[in-house]
Amino acid sequence: MDPFARVSLGGTDVTVTRLGMGLAPIGGLYSAVGDRTAVAAVDEAWKRGVRFFDTAPLYGAGLSERRAGTALRERPRDGYTLATKVGRRLAPGRPDPADIWAEADQTVLTWDFSANGVYSSLHESRERLGVDRIDVLHLHDPDDHFEAAAGEALPALVRLRREGVIGAVSAGMNRSAMLTAFARTGQFDCFLLAGRYSLLDQSGLADLLPECERRGVSVIVGGVYNSGVLADPVPGATYDYRPAAPNVIARAQAMERLCDRYDVPLRAAALQFPLGHPAVASVLVGMRSPEEAADAAAMASVKIPGGLWRDLVAAWLLDPEVPVP
Repeated sequence: MDPFARVSLGGTDVTVTRLGMGLAPIGGLYSAVGDRTAVAAVDEAWKRGVRFFDTAPLYGAGLSERRAGTALRERPRDGYTLATKVGRRLAPGRPDPADIWAEADQTVLTWDFSANGVYSSLHESRERLGVDRIDVLHLHDPDDHFEAAAGEALPALVRLRREGVIGAVSAGMNRSAMLTAFARTGQFDCFLLAGRYSLLDQSGLADLLPECERRGVSVIVGGVYNSGVLADPVPGATYDYRPAAPNVIARAQAMERLCDRYDVPLRAAALQFPLGHPAVASVLVGMRSPEEAADAAAMASVKIPGGLWRDLVAAWLLDPEVPVP
């Protein structure tokens, strides 16, 4: 499977590479990145063949979008696919000292899933990115705002798609049940599902993925490393952004031992696994440096023998009913 081949999202004309670049890390997630390294990371991903880039106002309070705009400014606009999100607006204020964004300035984010909030947020994102159109627009983490997201924000996104301002309507979150409810509206082209379709967690297979397959809706999978434990399952590794429980680390280590038999890095198996499902169009991997971009491209290109997947099933580390690449 070519990780740099382009596939369509749902029934739209929007295409994405099978490997996409998640731009949260270049917004200074957990630690500072700096403008130069952020731009170099995007440059390296481009050099390797990545043509799908996903950002959000949340990421560094606009910093990710500004850096992405700088990095992509000289690239042909028709040569890549750009996604951002709505649902949070930036406003002046004192950031929370416990904020995970290391480089955020005097800016706070407020929830806003109103139609006017969607239009204003999109306008502000386009200004930060320096582009006149967004290919994919996600409703961002509407967990506690379903009524506003479905009743106000979604009609605004549908209107923007109809007017050609955006190419695809989407929602992104880490709860598959709510995304499944969105899918049943018949208004979505794709979804971003984070952390719920990985080697360690296939809960998205219970509802969202089959619903999307039936409806011809594409799924973009994020969080393929479950925030770290599937990249390097050592004591102290994180799972869903918290310290991983010993049994989770042990399970990931057992997977790693089987991968070692085939000379396949665990993170290659973790990255490629979601692409085995027919509804999955792309996987997003966060990349904060040129080295991480090069590694993600390399992991996406590893040839994985079918025997590895069979061994994972035989060891009860993977359900035999789960599709594999």
